[in-house]
Amino acid sequence: MFKKILIANRGEIACRIIKTARRMGIKTVAVYSDADRNALHVEMADEALHIGPAPATRSYLAIEKILNAVKKSGAQAVHPGYGFLSENAAFAQALAEAKVVFIGPGVHAIEVMGDKIASKKFAEAAKVSTVPGHPGVIANTDEAVKIAARIGYPVMMKASAGGGGKGMRVAHNETGVREGFEAAMSEARSSFGDDRVFIEKFIENPRHIEIQVLADGHGNVIHLCERECSIQRRNQKVLEEAPSSFLDAETRAAMGAQAVALAKAVDYRSAGTVEFIVDDRKNFYFLEMNTRLQVEHPVSELITGIDLVEQMIRIAAGEKLKYGQDDISIGGWALEARVYAEDPYRNFLPSIGRLVRYRPPREGTRDGRTIRIDTGVVEGSEISVHYDPMIAKLITHGPDRAAALEEMGDALDQFTIEGIEHNIPFLSALNEHPRWRAGDITTGFIAQEYAGGFNGVALAGGARDVLVGVAAAIDHVENERKRLISGQIEGRNVTFASDRVVSFGDDHQFIKLSHEEGKLLHVAQVTARGKVLAESVLRSDWTPGQPVWRGEINGRPVAVQMRKIENGARLLHRGVSVDSYVYTRREFELAALMPVKEPPDTSRFLLCPMPGLMVSLAAEVGDTVEPGQILCVVEAMKMENILRAGRGGRIVAIHFAPGDTMAVDDVIMEFA
Repeated sequence: MFKKILIANRGEIACRIIKTARRMGIKTVAVYSDADRNALHVEMADEALHIGPAPATRSYLAIEKILNAVKKSGAQAVHPGYGFLSENAAFAQALAEAKVVFIGPGVHAIEVMGDKIASKKFAEAAKVSTVPGHPGVIANTDEAVKIAARIGYPVMMKASAGGGGKGMRVAHNETGVREGFEAAMSEARSSFGDDRVFIEKFIENPRHIEIQVLADGHGNVIHLCERECSIQRRNQKVLEEAPSSFLDAETRAAMGAQAVALAKAVDYRSAGTVEFIVDDRKNFYFLEMNTRLQVEHPVSELITGIDLVEQMIRIAAGEKLKYGQDDISIGGWALEARVYAEDPYRNFLPSIGRLVRYRPPREGTRDGRTIRIDTGVVEGSEISVHYDPMIAKLITHGPDRAAALEEMGDALDQFTIEGIEHNIPFLSALNEHPRWRAGDITTGFIAQEYAGGFNGVALAGGARDVLVGVAAAIDHVENERKRLISGQIEGRNVTFASDRVVSFGDDHQFIKLSHEEGKLLHVAQVTARGKVLAESVLRSDWTPGQPVWRGEINGRPVAVQMRKIENGARLLHRGVSVDSYVYTRREFELAALMPVKEPPDTSRFLLCPMPGLMVSLAAEVGDTVEPGQILCVVEAMKMENILRAGRGGRIVAIHFAPGDTMAVDDVIMEFA
């Protein structure tokens, strides 16, 4: 077994690999860029070596720098994680020539399966069912238009060396091809250093289901059942689960057998994933093979009890698999939610900055349910514009799907992040969505259910009752604290009225409070004249300063994220995010008389919606533009974003040029 391995990656996957290596008694070497000097993976590793500036092309993607770090550290093997150099055949070959073990498949498998064009040809030759398309490299946009017309719309344009949803565009007509092809090439070039793009038929309303395989160097190949990854936004997975609620035993066995056959045909060694798209009749088509560990691998680990990173290390060290196919079974249900630094209320624009507060839910197993956190950050960490915006992966496991879903909902309610925007409200909304709960999903789920973007979850029903009670409880505890501090004023005890109004914007609820011993609070929702509408009994040890209100409401455990705002609290529960204010009756009457501050008119400006880099301008000063016309392309966190005119008008000023960096709400253009 290896004594020391180098991890050619960063963030949560580097930390994840370090945990397993540490348990196996293997020393680890981290590498880091300027931006990651104080990163968690650097702190966790036994050694750490600096490899260059923040841009990945000059650090994590620089093969020579990684090789120098390997030589300097004396590491016997390299684990690439995922992304970066994990599917780079030249990197694997360079390690082999340096007599350093690559913890992954052989060069041939990476070359054949890591290239989407070559892998599709290989799969067809191996009689694996594939999606109709054009397997060759496409030279230019005009050729792409001709090929798309021949295949038939809709089509998918995909970067040959791509992954993680980058370099992918769906086109429903010629205009979509012309707009998307160049963007896909550019995004592929900047993300992978390879701008080859191919086109295939886009199967509408499919599911994305993948099979995890393990193969050793002794001819043994098994599969660890499937993962469902259909909940995606812009081809980026958001929620994953294992197993799939859609597959039956027969289809699972057929997909597994085909994945194993493909791995054997390419002489695969290590952990890998064969991805399929599955239509509503359970017909499945080979999509690609990822010759690396997948981001969503934890759900497979939790249902099988097999540590995939450990198996990769053991296989690379020459050991035989100790499992046969008959040893693999499905134990319970697992879900994974990807927590990103992005603003779901602003079309998921990336958010960068410092994690002023970072308090994930507590990991561990209780009552047969498990919470696991894979993360690469701690409180105080910096989210950089240079890398993927993932903060953490939240994984839950239970004896069945319902238990895993409930555990996920509770865990999301306890996940506290401040200092940057994050997608937890969206994840909570997804987890509570009736279609997701019923397993009625496709890869188009988010586009269908949130066609106009994410605007939050309506305050209604049980969530409203919970938040009324929690808002009242928070206000009550804070007032109790004030009374203790104030003591007596002019000889009189400070008292507080029991009649209150809980206000969520235009939604107001009259309440009556009564306090009992044992930290119990009785909250009655009443009409303006005092008629009782609903009653709740709350018990909690919450104290001011804690970012999560935890307690019981009518005997049921409840968690609500809270953040202090001026004169109130911002509450988040089950995807509902509201600003709450609690008034006395007289305060409520006076608050209604306060003038409302109108937001400034920004319709004359094109504002930068995210921190990013100006890639290109499609208009000049003096041009007259129409609504919807492309104005510029901005790159943020390795994704290119097209900005369009929100109104017609003449451009009178442009404040940024290609290559310039911009902050959120910087004025890019002004219109007359």
